[in-house]
Amino acid sequence: MRPFKRILENDAIRAGLCWLGALYIRLVHATSRYSAVGGEIPRALWDQRRPFILCFWHGRLLMIPYCWDKRHPIRTLTSDHRDGRLVARTTAHLGIPTLIGSSSRGGARAFRAMVRALAQGESIGITPDGPRGPRMRAQAGIVKLARLSGAPIVPVGYSTRRRRVLDTWDRFVVAPPFSRGVFVWGDAIEVEPDADRDSIERARQAVETSLNAVTAEADRLCGAAPVAPAPPRSERGP
Repeated sequence: MRPFKRILENDAIRAGLCWLGALYIRLVHATSRYSAVGGEIPRALWDQRRPFILCFWHGRLLMIPYCWDKRHPIRTLTSDHRDGRLVARTTAHLGIPTLIGSSSRGGARAFRAMVRALAQGESIGITPDGPRGPRMRAQAGIVKLARLSGAPIVPVGYSTRRRRVLDTWDRFVVAPPFSRGVFVWGDAIEVEPDADRDSIERARQAVETSLNAVTAEADRLCGAAPVAPAPPRSERGP
């Protein structure tokens, strides 16, 4: 693993890997057929020109750029470490800019930037279980962003008939070329600007429940085995 990490320290190699990653995602999209369930939910907000917070699990990140109508601006939040920057460079090739930050590094700066972007009409894409998990367990940051910005949270999940699930913390789903897949959208979740701690927790649970539901439904429609969420932090061992 150490030699591989040393290789990734080379900027030219990182740039090449990101270009190849974006090329692979384009290939998958070009050779596959994806449908949408609940597509009227984001369309209603796009028609109103109302920006929203797009949320999806970290393990379903690969094909998410193609759920989006590129006529409407969006930025995604990416963690401030090597893997996050690789994702940022890859999505840049797909025409989606990023904001760098996470709960541990650059979080306050990124949070302010997201609030400004939403106020200026840009939507924001967030993986609420990233960058370190637990898998498919929403953190409260996305709800606090919705409370402060007034933007609704809209969950989306994707799956594909043929796929490989990696043995990573997020059980990352790799979609192959020449397959069929589906994007499943969930109802928008609104957070009141005066939401207290209990209301924020209820909204967090709503985001987690809805996002798990749309992801499981995408798996069901594709005949794929669902990926189980990790145990909550309170239930994990030391």
